[in-house]
Amino acid sequence: MASSALARERRFIHVLAVVLALLTMAPFLWLLQMSFKTNAQVFQFPPPLIFTPTLENYEALWTSGFRQSFLNSLVVAAGATIAPMLLGVPAAYALSRWQARIAGTFSLWILASRMAPPIAFTIPYFLAYRHLELLDTRTGLVIIYMTFNLSLVIWMMRPFFDQLPRALEEAAWIDGATTGQAFLRIILPLSAPGLAATAILCFLFAWNDFFFALILTRTEAMTAPVAVVNFMNYEGWEWGRIAAGGTMVMLPVLLFSLLVRKYLVHGLTGGAVKG
Repeated sequence: MASSALARERRFIHVLAVVLALLTMAPFLWLLQMSFKTNAQVFQFPPPLIFTPTLENYEALWTSGFRQSFLNSLVVAAGATIAPMLLGVPAAYALSRWQARIAGTFSLWILASRMAPPIAFTIPYFLAYRHLELLDTRTGLVIIYMTFNLSLVIWMMRPFFDQLPRALEEAAWIDGATTGQAFLRIILPLSAPGLAATAILCFLFAWNDFFFALILTRTEAMTAPVAVVNFMNYEGWEWGRIAAGGTMVMLPVLLFSLLVRKYLVHGLTGGAVKG
């Protein structure tokens, strides 16, 4: 009797999980199916759930300027992830091992750079970039994303380093390792979940950003989120291409998340929320 009740409870939980997953994925699935429709099918009411899919939206998208914008997003997001990780991870380790009362206050100052709204930084960056000739360049976008991601890296990675006992480094020093060797060969491998979680959050911020890319780029460095908006023009909104562009924009993030999902979940629920 108890076993049958337990089995029914498990089935109910499984059904509930599937329903919640479908509700969560519904916007993406609707966007995906709309990307394979013609404009006539998009505006058809009631919307057809069974139709002959077409690739014309993706073909039109990839033969237009969107391809260059997609490449710009990849380059900028990669640079805005790698550079802050290279600079921020050693900084977080140094703050973690810094024996001073001001260390916690200093970490809060670093995080404060993300507390102000983006509009507060836009005009100073725009004026500086105009004089430095960084407007409409990938380098300019990488710099501004790096300034925001750097504080995120330091704030997220410090709790991971705080959790690692100093005895591990001391044992490495006794064996003749330098501080750098202990950091690279012992500390970093043990912090892999935190590194993965931090890297994907940095990538997401740079990849999904629309505001700075809209203000600081024109044509040469235009990113994919901004390029999608260009399909909304005075002649009408090309919903099929917009849906295809939105699907293409979400695809790299989805693949990246699937590749590091184990580390991401461990990182976000482990050290990243402690301390």
